[in-house]
Amino acid sequence: MIVLRRLLGDVLRAQRARQGRTLRQVSADARVSLGYISEIERGQKEASSEMLAALCSALEVPLSGVLREVSDRLAVEEALATGPEERRLSLAARPAPAPMPAAGDVVAAA
Repeated sequence: MIVLRRLLGDVLRAQRARQGRTLRQVSADARVSLGYISEIERGQKEASSEMLAALCSALEVPLSGVLREVSDRLAVEEALATGPEERRLSLAARPAPAPMPAAGDVVAAA
């Protein structure tokens, strides 16, 4: 089973490492205990949306970017966890995405 909090922790740790920052530095900037951030990075604690916002602010990265990276990693792990037959069936069962309106198109609200 893929644990989302582990993937989130991996992404946050990688972002901090790319910046060459320590847990202590991020802890001070986010005003969150060093131990709690460490537990989040190790996938041992679920981070609330407020906590994620504080960590992203301290790291100066958009929350949407962190979540996008988590989503990309999750998709890879899901693909690796299923065999080719299961992957084919799960893709066939998904509804086709609605086309995005082009620039200048008039979109009516229901």
